[in-house]
Amino acid sequence: MSSLAIYLIGMVVLIGGLAYGAHLAGLATQWIAVGAVVLLGIGIVTAVSRTRSKDPPVDPAP
Repeated sequence: MSSLAIYLIGMVVLIGGLAYGAHLAGLATQWIAVGAVVLLGIGIVTAVSRTRSKDPPVDPAP
């Protein structure tokens, strides 16, 4: 399993736990959904930036 998949699975589990906690705290469902979408977007951007392979350096022509 790739690092990206593991990172995203962890992020989904985290979002699920936070959403459940927000539900137990009595927050409105619409705000729970907004928070989940925002956190998922942040998680995807972070996962891609951390697991993206770096481009090899370009050697200048002599």
